[in-house]
Amino acid sequence: MKISTKGRYGLKAVVDIGYYTRDAKCVSLKSVSERQAISENYLEQIIAPLKRAGIVHSIRGANGGYFLGKDPKTLTAGDVLRILEGPLTPVDCLVENGPICGEADCGKCSTKSVWMSLFAGINELVDSFTIADLMADYENMSGVLG
Repeated sequence: MKISTKGRYGLKAVVDIGYYTRDAKCVSLKSVSERQAISENYLEQIIAPLKRAGIVHSIRGANGGYFLGKDPKTLTAGDVLRILEGPLTPVDCLVENGPICGEADCGKCSTKSVWMSLFAGINELVDSFTIADLMADYENMSGVLG
């Protein structure tokens, strides 16, 4: 399984928005784009599903911008990644109503336990990181102003 740039950049953008709106009402996508070295046009595409999911909210106008729609202490990296990437499954047969591997009977699959354990481990891991945790990591990085 590989996380796309959409997932990686989206997670970085959410952390950035959370970090820089701690004291301000909202931040512009342009400022996020500049800090994170992500194209503003691509960032707009990434932010759209996050807005629909309520992860981020926006305010229009001259002083408008984006802010987190959920508490960073309860919002996880997994929440963001699943919105942008879909189910974090290592194989398609684990997706509900998804394709099965060939014409095989999944009930007789000798390797399914490996894929189910991997799926559970991936989700447990990404859900163990809150956006607040990642904001603290971001603050501790050299060169980040608080």
